[in-house]
Amino acid sequence: MSMEFGWWDKDAEGRKFQIVADVHGGNAEWTRKQGHHQPWEKHEPTDADWDRLIEEARRRVPRRLLSPKQFADIERLRDATR
Repeated sequence: MSMEFGWWDKDAEGRKFQIVADVHGGNAEWTRKQGHHQPWEKHEPTDADWDRLIEEARRRVPRRLLSPKQFADIERLRDATR
């Protein structure tokens, strides 16, 4: 099952952009878009992005939107990238 997480962030120059992390089959695909009519482009996640993804996933577990097993898979993905 595919899980999609998204949030807004700002770059060093103060411009907003949207980040989407799509977790599916043991892989995480990161994309970003800056502006409404701009195309999605590949995003290289930082440690702060991974922290935000874990935080977003942790909030979904108690509401049963995400199983503990899926949460553990996301944590394993992060550990594999370190």
